[in-house]
Amino acid sequence: MDQELIFWTILGMAVVTYVPRLLPPLFLSGRNLQPLLVAWLRLVPPAVLAAMLAPSLLVKGGSIELGFDNLFFWAALVAFPVAWKSGSLFLTVIVGMGLVALGRFLGIGL
Repeated sequence: MDQELIFWTILGMAVVTYVPRLLPPLFLSGRNLQPLLVAWLRLVPPAVLAAMLAPSLLVKGGSIELGFDNLFFWAALVAFPVAWKSGSLFLTVIVGMGLVALGRFLGIGL
């Protein structure tokens, strides 16, 4: 791969990464948004996170797996209430990782 192609690829990746992040603050700064829109926008990050997590937690081997050998699913079932109650991302990650490590140490799942 030549250097010019690498340069244009990196530049293109930078544009498609930063333009969507730049436009909303640029156009919406200083404006008062309607409460319904603000409430809806607050739900976007959890919805995106759930859409990214659900396949990795539920799908194993090409099919939905909710059995006892799906360690990530069971660790998530404990981590979700921790996240809900504490509101702490750090604590949630520590609990989830700790449960997966404990499960692997005990030979459960994966």
